[in-house]
Amino acid sequence: MTDVPTGVGGLSPVEPVSLPIDVDGSSAPADPEPAIGLTGRPARHIPEPKPKSVHGPAKVIAMCNQKGGVGKTTSTINLGASLAEYGRRVLLVDLDPQGALSAGLGVPHYELEHTVHNLLVEPRVSIDDVLINTRVKGLDLVPSNIDLSAAEIQLVNEVGREQTLSRALYPVLDRYDYVLIDCQPSLGLLTVNGLACADGVIIPTECEFFSLRGLALLTDTVDKVRDRLNPKLDISGILITRYDNRTVNAREVMARVVERFGDLVFDTVISRTVRFPETSVAGEPITTWAPKSGGAQAYRALACEVIDRFGA
Repeated sequence: MTDVPTGVGGLSPVEPVSLPIDVDGSSAPADPEPAIGLTGRPARHIPEPKPKSVHGPAKVIAMCNQKGGVGKTTSTINLGASLAEYGRRVLLVDLDPQGALSAGLGVPHYELEHTVHNLLVEPRVSIDDVLINTRVKGLDLVPSNIDLSAAEIQLVNEVGREQTLSRALYPVLDRYDYVLIDCQPSLGLLTVNGLACADGVIIPTECEFFSLRGLALLTDTVDKVRDRLNPKLDISGILITRYDNRTVNAREVMARVVERFGDLVFDTVISRTVRFPETSVAGEPITTWAPKSGGAQAYRALACEVIDRFGA
C-alpha cells in the first residue's frame, strides 16, 4: 500500500512563505512601487505647501518659448492662480503686445489708460500706476495691449535698454512671492528684458518634433543672456503641455525631452482638454472656472512643484 502524504485532501504540504517582519514581530507589507507618471518616470512625492505669513522678495520667472501656440499664456494664468490658492502673492506681467494674458483674466486691455508699454517707455509712470487687482485673491496683473508693439523701437536707443523691465519691477518685488512674466513668442528685445530680470525660466512646450528644435534654440538664448546680462539666470523647468498620450509621436517626443533634460522636466503634464478654451472665453483661470477638473488639478500640482523648486 502506498502511503498517502499528509496534507489537505491528500496533497503534499505547502512550504510556508516567510513574510517581512517588523521590529515588533508583526508582518510588514512590502512598500508599493511608485506610480509611473506621464513622463515615464516614477512620480515624486511633493507635500502640499504650507501657507506663508511673510511675503517677498519675489522669485521672478520668465514663461518663455519663441514658438507660439504651446500653452504659454494659459500656463502663466493658471500657474499664477494656483500659486495664489496656496497663499502666495503673485504678480503676472503681460509682455506680449497681443495682450492674451490680460484678456484671459477678463481685463478690457484695449480700454486701459496705462499698460506695461507706458511703464517701459515713460519714466514718470510707476508700476503702481499700472497694477490691476484681478478677481483672484492674491493675483495682480501688469496688463498689455497692442501699444507694446512700438516699445522695441522706442527702447532701441536707450542706455541699458535690456534692464528696463527689471528697473520697473524692482519697487514691488518685496510685496510678492512670485512674479510670472508672459514673454511674447519671439526672441526680441522685450523677451530679452523678461530674461534679464528673471531668476529662472519655465519653458512650456508641446510634444512635437519641431518643439525639440525650438527648445535647443531657446536654451542657447538663455545661455547668452546669462553670460552677458544676468548671471543668475537658468532654466528652472520644462512643462509639457497639450499632451495626448494616445499618439505614438507624443510619447516618443516625451521620451526624448526627458532623456535630454532629465529632472528639469516637471512631473506634472498638462493634457489636452476642451476646458482651457472655455476659460479663455470666460476670462478666468481654470482653477475657478472648473475647479474640480483635471486641468485645475494639474496646475495645482505644478504649483506645488514650483514652490518646492524655488522654495518660496
